[in-house]
Parts: sequence; C-alpha cells; structure tokens
Amino acid sequence: MSIRFGTRLVVVASSPAAAAEVLKTHDRMLSGRFVSHPIRVEGSKLHNVSTAFLEECDENWKNVRTIYRGALFSNKALESQVSLREMKIREMMQYLDTKKGQVIKIKFVVFVTALNVLGNLLLSVDLIDYEGKGIGARLSEYLRKFTEAGGILELSDLYPVVGIFCTDFQGTYKKLMGIFDTICAVWGDIVQDKRKRDSLDAVDFVDDLVKNGFTDKHVNAVLVETFGAGTESTTATSEWMLVELLRNPQALKKLRDEISQVIGGMNNVVKESDLPNLPYLEACFKETLRLHPPGPLLLPHRAVETCEVMGYRIPKDTQVMVNMWTIARDPKNWDDPSRFKPERFINSKMDYIGRYFEYIPFGSGRRVCAGQPLASRFVPLVVASLIHGFDWILPNDMDPAQIDMDEILDITMFKNDPLLVIPKLRKRA
Repeated sequence: MSIRFGTRLVVVASSPAAAAEVLKTHDRMLSGRFVSHPIRVEGSKLHNVSTAFLEECDENWKNVRTIYRGALFSNKALESQVSLREMKIREMMQYLDTKKGQVIKIKFVVFVTALNVLGNLLLSVDLIDYEGKGIGARLSEYLRKFTEAGGILELSDLYPVVGIFCTDFQGTYKKLMGIFDTICAVWGDIVQDKRKRDSLDAVDFVDDLVKNGFTDKHVNAVLVETFGAGTESTTATSEWMLVELLRNPQALKKLRDEISQVIGGMNNVVKESDLPNLPYLEACFKETLRLHPPGPLLLPHRAVETCEVMGYRIPKDTQVMVNMWTIARDPKNWDDPSRFKPERFINSKMDYIGRYFEYIPFGSGRRVCAGQPLASRFVPLVVASLIHGFDWILPNDMDPAQIDMDEILDITMFKNDPLLVIPKLRKRA
C-alpha cells in the first residue's frame, strides 16, 4: 500500500511477495536509507557516517560493512570471541546467584552482560557492573533516549518547506547531539589513548577503525550505532523469549529437558559449543523473533531511482518500509500465528538470514542486519543459561498467563512493562 504523510510518499510492503520485491528483486534501487531532515543539517555528526544514516550503499558504506564483518561478525572473529562471551555470561550467573529471592529487572541484567561483551570487543574494557557503576553508568538510559529521539516524527520530513526556514525546526538534532556527546564522552579518552600508541596491531574493533584511518567523528558514530543496536535488540529479544517461556510451561519444560540431556547435570554450564545440539532452543529463539521482531518495520529504505514494483511506479526518494510484524503474524503464512509454538521450526529449513520472506527478523538484501551472526549466538546462550540455572518466580505469586504483553515501539520493540522476576537456584544433582 502507499500512504501520503504530508508531501512524503510512503510505500509499505506487508506480504512475503512484496517484501521479496523490495529486498531482493529491486534491492539495488530501493537500498537507499531514508534519513530524517534534521540529521542532514550542515556539519551533522551522524549523516553519512554510520550505516544507519548512510543514504547510499556507496564505497563509504562498503568500507564500514567490511570492517564490521571482518573484525566483529565473520566466523573467524566470532570463534575468537567465544571465551569472552562465555566468561561474561558466567559473571551474569554469579551475580544472579547473589540475588536469589530478590526481585530483579531481568532486562537490565541482560543489558549489562551485552554491554560488557561489546565493550570488550570494541574497546577492551568493561563499561559497567551489575550495580550500575562504571565508566558506562547511565549508558542504558542515554542509549534509550538516543533511540527514542531518533524515532520522533519530523514536520520537516512531511513538509520539506519547513526545513527551508529552520533546519532543526523541532530541535531534534540539538537534542540528539546533547545525548550523543554525553555517550561519546564515555570512551573519548580510551580512543585518544589508542591513537597515541606506537603499535598499530589491532586488539579490538576501535583499533581496526583507527588503523583504517577513521576520524573521531566516524569512530563515535559507529560506536554509538553498534552499542545502541547491539544492546537494545539483544536485550529486547532475551526478555521476550523468557516471557514466552514463562507463559508456556510445556515449552519451558521441553527446553530444560533438552538442555539437561545435552550438557548433563546442574553443575554443568551451557557453552556455545552446545548450541548446535539444542534444536528446541534454536526453535524457541526463532519463534520469539517471529512474534517479537526487535525492528518490526526495519529501518526505512528509500528509492534511489524511480522503478516499477509489482506493476506500481515507485518514484525516486519514496520512503519504503517492510512490515515484518504483519508478515510474521499473517494466517496466510503461518498456522495459528498468534500462538508461541516453537515446534513449527523443528525440522524446518527456514532460517533468519533473509532467504525466506515469510520470516525476515534481521531484514534481507544489502541492508540486512550486520549483527545477526553475533545475536543468533548470544541470545540463545543467555536464555539457555538463565533457564538451566534458575527457576523464575513472578512477584506476588502472579500467574504467568497474566503477564502484560503490551509493546512499545520507537525503532526497537520492547515490552512496555519490564519483566520483574525472582531467581530461585535450581536444585543441584
């Protein structure tokens, strides 16, 4: 369908066939990124710097994606990171062991774990502890504010004439930059220390960026994007996955039985090497992404050229969106689509790397999520560890069926009311 928001034409793809046309058949012509007017102000610290705000899939975009793949998300890089991820999850479990019987916000616990994994991959440091202290204190708050500000509807996007008279009519860019500068101050000294080093040997991701000639402006934009996207999507998906398992006790029991059969007694911990032998865990992860995709509308695309899609003319600069949420809940594509049923993915060839357009939680084509290889390891490992190590009790003996499932969306789709739970150590064999 097409909708006009002011003078802006927006086309929405809400079926697998339409999604395939946008993300595969016409991928090149529709691979532009729609960047809001305030972000495009002269001297912007974001415009055409990080991948989320790169308007074209040009050489700059290719350079950033190449470094992402090589330093963070290639198979070789992921294998070299296994011990780090497992260590951070052990630290998470040790912290939870000290909170037995206490009400905790599981989203924050997962956020700290994800943030410190990324902190070590990107900067070789832990940024925060589970009490919220460290050089990255309040990063959760500021990353959330940054994403929320980026989701504000701009009048200058609907009526470009507004932007002629005032480039930042609603003050969004000013607000974003205040948050952005606060976030970047967290690692400012670390980046400068790296620039002063004599050795050019790359130890972490920022070393790679510096070695490849990235300016502070580029480094900051890429780090904010990576920390924001990496923590928000993994945190949201982990929380939704735990919620769905608590609301579906048969699935929870089946998953626990599978984990126990693969790794043995309660004294054993789940390792990444166990994941290929846990098909029901993988199915639970896939089903969570189907029901609760972290980016249900993807990031908006833009037509870089006028083209024809399914018999309709799409003018240049049209904003194009793919409604993954609708596609993944459409009864034409899925049996009993509103139900959490991991079994639908058992013995299924369907994956989440963008080949099956009924199911594209990470997108597809040129703009597919670069972090998918890491997320698809990290989230299942986190949730398997939580499920294997603890029983999870809701405060005031609340029935899991009564958990509020309302969603909130700006760019990432979170559970509106954060899940509060009480960890109870499971009996050791």
